[in-house]
Amino acid sequence: MKFTARRSALIGLVVATFVGLASFSTGCTASTATKCGAGRVCGDAPAPIPSRDALALLETLRVADRAAKTGYSREQFGPAWSDNVAVPGGDNGCDTRNDMLVRDMTDVTFKTGDCTVSTGTLNDLYTGKIIHFKRGPKSSDDVQIDHIVALSDAWQKGAQELSPERRRDLANDPLNLQAVDGPTNQSKSDSDAASWLPPSRGYRCAYLTRQIQVKAAYRLWVTSAEKDVMVRELRTCP
Repeated sequence: MKFTARRSALIGLVVATFVGLASFSTGCTASTATKCGAGRVCGDAPAPIPSRDALALLETLRVADRAAKTGYSREQFGPAWSDNVAVPGGDNGCDTRNDMLVRDMTDVTFKTGDCTVSTGTLNDLYTGKIIHFKRGPKSSDDVQIDHIVALSDAWQKGAQELSPERRRDLANDPLNLQAVDGPTNQSKSDSDAASWLPPSRGYRCAYLTRQIQVKAAYRLWVTSAEKDVMVRELRTCP
């Protein structure tokens, strides 16, 4: 994918200013990471940028049709919830799923040590529900970790051109992850904004700004239908 110098400069300016360079670079800093458990560090989900800045960033993204899904598999993005990544929370000794459970829930308890989450309370941003999480064969999926930009969607919009290491980062980047209600996450599947938005309208602005931030950080594109929805929704946001 080719970017003009002007487009690249605008991406760098907007993302660096409102997201923080660590959200798409090779490490984390004190300003972009949260302590999770005893000495652990996991990544913050950045505060949503103002809608006018999200719209400006959206204008820097390439608009194109989906590429073929040929060759896609979850394994193209590395082992699930790998700690071996160059994003905030990487190499902290705990897998990404548990990092996100700790980040996004309250009243967290651990099964052993300070990695494996046993219980916690999620104020679900997608539905507004309060979910009491308890680890177990029939209950763990009550809370799932959503890829805000679904990996299959990313694959069809530029991720297949990324290096394996960069795809692994994308799959584990806290900017692209959110603990959510399991059934709602299943209903989203690999949809983009043109076909799915969170049921809670109050979270749609933040959801879309994070999608745009992720796509800018990893140089993924949007379809025209996807962009139309993003523009329509963000024009109603603060």
